[in-house]
This record gives sequence, structure tokens and C-alpha cells, in this order.
Amino acid sequence: MNSSQAPLPPEEDRLYLSVVAPCYNEESVIEELYKRVTSLCQKHGYSYEIVLVNDGSLDSTWEIHQQLCANDPEHMVAVNLSRNFGHQLALSAGLSVCRGERILIIDADLQDPPELLPDMLRKMDEGAEVVYGVRRTRYGDSFLKRTACTVFYRCLLLLSDYPIPLDSGDFRLINRRVLDALNSMPERHRFLRGMISWIGYNQVPIHYDRDSRFAGETKYPLRRLIALAIDGITTFSVKPLRLSFISGLGALLFSLLLFIYAIISWYFFPDAPRGWASLMVVVSMLGGMQLFVLGILGEYLGRVYEQSKSRPLFLIESIKRDSMQ
Repeated sequence: MNSSQAPLPPEEDRLYLSVVAPCYNEESVIEELYKRVTSLCQKHGYSYEIVLVNDGSLDSTWEIHQQLCANDPEHMVAVNLSRNFGHQLALSAGLSVCRGERILIIDADLQDPPELLPDMLRKMDEGAEVVYGVRRTRYGDSFLKRTACTVFYRCLLLLSDYPIPLDSGDFRLINRRVLDALNSMPERHRFLRGMISWIGYNQVPIHYDRDSRFAGETKYPLRRLIALAIDGITTFSVKPLRLSFISGLGALLFSLLLFIYAIISWYFFPDAPRGWASLMVVVSMLGGMQLFVLGILGEYLGRVYEQSKSRPLFLIESIKRDSMQ
């Protein structure tokens, strides 16, 4: 399969629940995720499927996916991407093939507890179309990462043209109507939590304490967090462009004031010493401002260029489930 737009399942093949989790080098946690989700769904009697997406893993993640499918073909779906596309696109791939009327989005690392699912389903029964998790605490994250995430969410709320809930990740329950709207959105640089917020409808929070990783290493070091932050800001706001315009205007006004100051000094104080330090400070400031503005323009222009190529968002090499072996 090589398209990012998989056909929708017919209504008679749809299930009550799909649990979708992207996986990249998660061999140490997949089986525990499967056990906890399976135990939960069987306890409450849901008709369900577990959709695991292998995002070009370099370890035995895909082999474990295939083994789980062989052991539980009725409930397991394994999606193998042609290469590593990144967390947001891998998640998009899983969402494009799932068959549930309600879809739980969760990371494979088990920092977000699947045991919140019954409470989330209850809120959806009461009328919510999206139930999103809001983190009260973040156990296991370093002080630097917690600080970076706090700053990012506040900056995003300030810059975004649409309200995006604070301290919420991709962990959420959505219904089929929201999923269909999400799958129809063609953005290449995807920030799914923001895209779902943009869709609207009735969205309610559920608060929880985020656990440490069950095992393995984080797949979101500071470098990837910064890249995700840039995607989130540039996808949902043109305010940085306006900020660059205002900054450029401010620099122009400052330059005019310096020009007036230079004329006055030359006219009234012709013998005053002239230093190079102040000149270098002004030149450096204006040069830095120009590079900053060009950098913002480059981020937006690069996204327009990549979107204009209209390539598929991801390529699915194979899907394994009971009806597609």
C-alpha cells in the first residue's frame, strides 16, 4: 500500500474501539502495552482492535508486531511503514486504517495510562466528541524537559490563532466524525493535537498524572521537541510573520532615531570623539534582526515548498490483520 489516504472501512466492519499507537524502537514495551490494553478491553467487553504502527524501527519491533498478530489475529493490526517518517506521520498512518467508531490515541511507552479509557468513554457517552488528557504531573521527565514543555505550551497558546489546551499531548479519545475530518486534512507538517483542537466540536479534558516510561529510551529528546514546537507554531499561526514585520519596523524606527542623533551630534558637537563600539553594536543588532526575520520567512516558505510537491504523507509497506494477511 503506498497511499496516505486509505479507504474507509464499511460500516458493517467497524468496531466499537480502536487503540492506535505508533512505535519506533519500542521492543521493550510493546508486549506490556498489548497486555494492558487487551486486559482492559476484555474486562469491559468492548469490540476492539489494537493498531500498532512500525515507524521504520531498527530493533525487533516489527517482528514482535507480527508475532502478536499471529497470536491474536482477531484483535491485532500491524502496520509497517516503508521507512521512518516520524511520530506524527506514523500516528496518521494508524489513524488512516483503523476501523473503530471511537479511537484511543496513545504512545507505546505507557507514560499515558490506558486504564483511563473507561472514564474517557464515559465522558464521550455524556456528549463529548473528543476527550483529551491534561497532565497534572510529569514523572520521569527531567527538569529541563518539563521547563521546555511548559514554555512551549504557553508560547503556543499565545501565538496560535486557535485555542490549544495547555499541557495536553496526543493522548486522547476521538470519535469517527472527528477522525474523518482529521484524515481529510492534507498538511505534511502535522501537529495532530492542534489539528484536532482546530476541528472543534465538543472537547472535554481529563486530568491525570503522567508516568515514567515503562522501559526504553525517550523518542522525544530536546532536538525533536524543538522541531515539534516549530511545526506547531508555524502550522497554526501567522503571528511570527507579523512579529517579524513589527520587529523590522521597530528596527527601522530605531535606525531613524540613530540617524537623527548622528546629525545632531555632528552639528552641535563637531569635536566629540567617535567610537567604533557603538557602531558595531548597531550593525550587529540590525544584522541579527534581518537574519531572524529571514529565518521565520524561510520556515514558512519551506513548508509551502514541501506541501506543493503533493507527495503522500507516508508509505505503508504492509498491513497484517485477520482480513489482510
